[in-house]
Amino acid sequence: MSNMLELFKPLKKVFKIDLKEPTTDNNVFKLHYRASVLVLLVCASLVGWKEYIGDPIICISDQKIPEKMINAYCWTMSTFTLPRRAIDRLGEDAAPGVGLQDDGDEEKTHKYYQWVCISLFLQAMLFKVPRSLWSICERGRMKSMVQDLDQPVVTKKTEKERKGLLFDHLKYSFGHQNHYFYRFFLCEVLNFVNVVGQIYYMDLFLDGDFMHYGTQVMDCDWDLNECDPMSRIFPKVSKCNFFKFGPSGTLQKYDALCVLSINIISEKIYVFLWFWYMVVATITGFMMAYRVCVMMSFRLRTYLLSCRAWRCQFRIVESICYSCEIGDWFVLYQLSRNIDQRIFVELLRSIDLHVFSSCVGANPCRNSSRKVRFRDEIGESLELPEKAVLPEPVKEPENPESSEDLKSDTYKVKVVSLDDVESGHAYCFVKAN
Repeated sequence: MSNMLELFKPLKKVFKIDLKEPTTDNNVFKLHYRASVLVLLVCASLVGWKEYIGDPIICISDQKIPEKMINAYCWTMSTFTLPRRAIDRLGEDAAPGVGLQDDGDEEKTHKYYQWVCISLFLQAMLFKVPRSLWSICERGRMKSMVQDLDQPVVTKKTEKERKGLLFDHLKYSFGHQNHYFYRFFLCEVLNFVNVVGQIYYMDLFLDGDFMHYGTQVMDCDWDLNECDPMSRIFPKVSKCNFFKFGPSGTLQKYDALCVLSINIISEKIYVFLWFWYMVVATITGFMMAYRVCVMMSFRLRTYLLSCRAWRCQFRIVESICYSCEIGDWFVLYQLSRNIDQRIFVELLRSIDLHVFSSCVGANPCRNSSRKVRFRDEIGESLELPEKAVLPEPVKEPENPESSEDLKSDTYKVKVVSLDDVESGHAYCFVKAN
């Protein structure tokens, strides 16, 4: 038992969670590089414990062949069963898949069991590849942005300094952060490709028997004992032919019966892995669909960010999401998961006021791929060209209707959405050219 526990000690460092590190991914991502890796390493440890510490195979033969020799030979050269005997009952015959072999009988060779432990370990490492790539692409960016702001208690001086630095960084980064989002999305796609690819790999590894393994186990009528996919794919008893030269140089064949005790563990591991992979692949597939919807829907992005900043006015969140790129939104969403909500709401208000102002103002950072549309007081539509820079807004007159300033050199404008539906932003006044 102590030897078995020793196998799990290396896992302690692998899955040590550092609570000081900011969150840069999501729960579906963690399902791959944490949960799936843990599952596979535990499975590999169980198989390895049986394979390298226990007796994975024991063979017997009528001939005077040393037990260690026949065991080593059959383990190395593989064993086989007879598909024609797959429905035989234990007691009526030697075992399912084992019996008298006639000339021309098909043989199903089992070679996988030597590689199960190594295969599971390599699969676990593959689940960590997308996360490692994302860590390389992310390069600690979020950690530097939320430094000191992710603590439950922060001094006012530190908070003011860090908020100022964060705001300045965001101000000059808006419109240039799409690569941050698309690299993360690419790593999410790699997660999906990896889990689906591993399903096909295990099907190939088990000679085409993994793809429907779980459904066959569920559909099997165990009372009638008419089928046993576990015994067929992972036989506990199999045959082995041992060849050696006789005294006269003639090749002699010796028949051996082998007990594969390792398959008692393997059959249950792969049943569990079948369900695990199907669940992970399904969840990841839904995540891909969700991510595409986020990329295409401005309203969905607004809703998601407003849920993270529910103390902030919806108008402010809507204005920011409407004006910013997908990469800008993603950075803000990640920030909302790592800093206190009060600080995040204050940050959004500052961004709305100074970067994506509801009254627009002088704003070279506004999304240049869209055209900002205005209406004047009379209702005439004024469409500004791309990358338009409006003059600074001026203070609203106390009596706009009688104000000489309004009549002579100001326009009363109102921001509306691209489909000419009023977005509800407040009126503001800008100087006319």
